Amino acid sequence: MRRALAASVEVHGSTSPNPAVGCVVLDRDGVVVGTGATAPPGGPHAERVALAEAGDRAAGGTAVVTLEPCNHTGRTPPCVDGLLEAGVARVHAAVADPNPVAAGGLDRLRAAGVAVTLGTLADEVARGPLRGWLHRQRTGRPHVTWKVATTLDGRVAAADGTSRWITGPAARATVHDLRRRMDAIVAGTGTVLTDDPALTARRPDGTLFDHQPLRVVVGHRDVPPGARLARTDEDGTAEVLHLRTRDPGEVLAELDHRTVVDVLLEGGPTLAGAFVAAGLVDRVLVHLAPALLGAGPHALGDAGVVTIADIVRLHVDEIHRAGDDVVIDARPAPGPTGPDVPQ
Repeated sequence: MRRALAASVEVHGSTSPNPAVGCVVLDRDGVVVGTGATAPPGGPHAERVALAEAGDRAAGGTAVVTLEPCNHTGRTPPCVDGLLEAGVARVHAAVADPNPVAAGGLDRLRAAGVAVTLGTLADEVARGPLRGWLHRQRTGRPHVTWKVATTLDGRVAAADGTSRWITGPAARATVHDLRRRMDAIVAGTGTVLTDDPALTARRPDGTLFDHQPLRVVVGHRDVPPGARLARTDEDGTAEVLHLRTRDPGEVLAELDHRTVVDVLLEGGPTLAGAFVAAGLVDRVLVHLAPALLGAGPHALGDAGVVTIADIVRLHVDEIHRAGDDVVIDARPAPGPTGPDVPQ
C-alpha cells in the first residue's frame, strides 16, 4: 500500500478535480507486475494504468489501491470492470469512496467472487494526496491549508514590514513543492500590497513547475497595475482571480464553483484570522524559524477568540525539520477544547 501511496504522491496536483489515486498489481506469486496512478482528467484511472502494465500477469493476482475502485462510467469506464476483466483475485483498498455515484466497487467485486479488504493504512492514506478530495466529497467545500512562516516569537515580518526571508531555502523549497500540488493559492490584498508576491510554484533554479495553481486575491482594494500579480500570464503562470469580499465563506463558495479541491491560504494575518474564526481552516502548516524579531505583525490576526475557553486547539500530525527550520503539520482538534475539557 505504501508503494501505491507513493505513486499517488507523484501525480498529486495534476489530477484535480479527480482524486490522486495510486495502485499496485501483484501476480499470483506476490511479485509486483504493475504500478499506476491517476492520469490528468479524461485519462485512465490508477487501476487501469497498473493493469495495462501488468498485462496477463494480473490474472489470479492482487490489486492494492489507495481508494475504492470506482463503479460508474464517467469519462472513463468503471475500474471495477477492468479488475474483473483482468481476472484479479484479491483487491485491498485503503479508503472507501464517499462519492455515492462512484461507490460500491468493493461490493460488486465481492459479489463476483473477488476477495476484498478495506482499511489498509487508511489513516496514512487519508492524510496523503486524497486528503483534499475526501474532504470536499464529505463537506461539499474545498479543503483549506493555512501555511505560515514565523519566528519563535510568532512574528511574520519585522517592524518595518520586511519579511524576506524568515525561513531558510529548504523550507521555502518545500512550500513551492506544496504550491504545485494545490488548485488555488489565496492571499489578502494587504499581503499583496506589502509583499508584492508572485504566488507561483517554482523549482529551486527559479523555473516554473508545469502545474501552476489559480492565484486568488481577496479584499476590496485594487491590485496596483505594476504588481507582480497584475502582470499577464505569458510566462506560464496561472490566472489571477480577484474576489472583492472579506467573507471566507464567499471565497470558498466561488472556488468550489470552479471545482477547486485544495486551497493554500498564504496570508496575511488578517485573512488567516478570518478563516480560523469561520472554522474554515482544515490544516495548519507552521514553518518555524529559530529566530526572534520582538516586534512586527503576529502570525494570526483576530480569530474570534476572546477567552481561553474559546482557544482553538490543534492535533499535531507530524513535526519535521526543513534545514534549520521546524515544520509543524497540524489540524483542528475534534470536539470542544476549552480549559475544562480533558486533552
